[in-house]
Amino acid sequence: MTGLCHKKYLKLTPPTEEDSRSAQVRILDELSDITDPVQFSMKALRQLSSVCVNADWEITVSLSWDGCKWLITNLETGDTSSNLYGLAVDLGSTTVVMQLLDCISGKVLAQTSVRNHQRDKGLEILSRIFFSKDNPEHLEELRQLTLKSILEGMENLKKHTGIEVHQCGAMVISGNNAMIHFLVGLDPFPIFSSPYAVWADQLGFYPAQELGLPLSCPVYLVPARANYLGGDITSGLIDVNIQKKEQIQVFFDVGTNGELVIGNKDFLLCGAGAAGPALEGEAVRTGMRATAGAVTDVKLQKGAFLLSTVDNLPPVGICGSGIVDLLAELYLNGWVDNKGHFVPDMSEKIAWQPKEQEYAVCYSPGLWFYESDIQEFLKAKAAASTMVEILLQQMGLCIQDVETFYMAGAFGVHINKKSAVTIGMYPDIPLERIQQAGNSSLNGAAKLLLNRNLIDKIPKLLSMMTYLQFGAVENFLHEMVAATAIPHTNLENYPSVEAERKKRMEEQKFTAST
Repeated sequence: MTGLCHKKYLKLTPPTEEDSRSAQVRILDELSDITDPVQFSMKALRQLSSVCVNADWEITVSLSWDGCKWLITNLETGDTSSNLYGLAVDLGSTTVVMQLLDCISGKVLAQTSVRNHQRDKGLEILSRIFFSKDNPEHLEELRQLTLKSILEGMENLKKHTGIEVHQCGAMVISGNNAMIHFLVGLDPFPIFSSPYAVWADQLGFYPAQELGLPLSCPVYLVPARANYLGGDITSGLIDVNIQKKEQIQVFFDVGTNGELVIGNKDFLLCGAGAAGPALEGEAVRTGMRATAGAVTDVKLQKGAFLLSTVDNLPPVGICGSGIVDLLAELYLNGWVDNKGHFVPDMSEKIAWQPKEQEYAVCYSPGLWFYESDIQEFLKAKAAASTMVEILLQQMGLCIQDVETFYMAGAFGVHINKKSAVTIGMYPDIPLERIQQAGNSSLNGAAKLLLNRNLIDKIPKLLSMMTYLQFGAVENFLHEMVAATAIPHTNLENYPSVEAERKKRMEEQKFTAST
């Protein structure tokens, strides 16, 4: 019984005058091989009279771990022990991603991603926090929107699989501190206000119905480490396991915010900061999330853009991975300089826009990418890359000392690693040392769902994590300004990028001369 839930099929003997033990005691006696405490939920107690009789005393007992004991959450007639399901949730500020797992095989039966309805009250987390500050009614609105998002995900999984997900035996929710505060109805303002002491960050197990979720089982809320280092980072580390490695590792979860951990089995140095919505495509004029019609991949060949889009539909905008490709191609082909300014003579596609009073490039009919868009994106990528540089400096290390560079988060799932190196978002190291970890928050939540022994390791993991406030680092702003260039002000740190740019520029000169 390593997972957070379990089922046992019991063939009970009916009561007799010689054996008048209660149904409750009969079941507990049959479960006596379980070494941990076992207790009935009130729901399961109320099922005894109907289920036991209707099943002719052959029943299946559902058990869910609540952190201290096994809780009997449900009784079913007959043998349903092969139907054991659980839910893993990544409660993100933009989207809520959820998996339905078979807790016997460990197989993911379905996955869904829904819009976080909190966005109705603000695209950025900070705007939602100010919306709820000192206003209990607004805080409750955000809590209900959080629940609405999770319930929508549950309904999607039910439609996809036909499984009654409200009968799942366990749920694990991973999210940053703000999202978890909104879920449980706590004021998240201290996350962004000195002294940054949040109201609660070690929540653990709570009855689902206390949270407003239609489940009989406890829900595990993954613990956090600091105001900006939430449960999504804890579960991410559970997924990639850098805390068990001998060599130095980097774990970087990039989205609207960037959370970073550098270390190995001996130490973990952590930091976090705002990267900005530009990395998710939301701070540029034609930017969008990776939905139908979004440009995801860009190549620039012989002066023409070759685009790939979500669902192969006509382009309607460009998402984060497409922006990274676009900037990389513009730079390598000399259409922008290393400060992110257009070079108009390089192409007819670069044109002055009188209304906006700036240059822009037409990457698809009717779709323009502006110089101010480039500057916005470069500020975001500079913030991300500077976090890595600062933490390495704090430890007296350089990027060559890092064995593996894990990129996590929705932004890192589809991004082209070579393009990310080109614009200076990733370090210029062999691409095989850059591992795209995907949604490590969700992956870690699934692992915790299937193996409760991992939960016992979380206190030690949190104790290993030393948190650095970037605002206290004297040279942070200086390093960030240097990183706003493409790929960086210090071009010697990006030899492969400069070699590729020189090669392409020479090819263009040769083509023009012939």
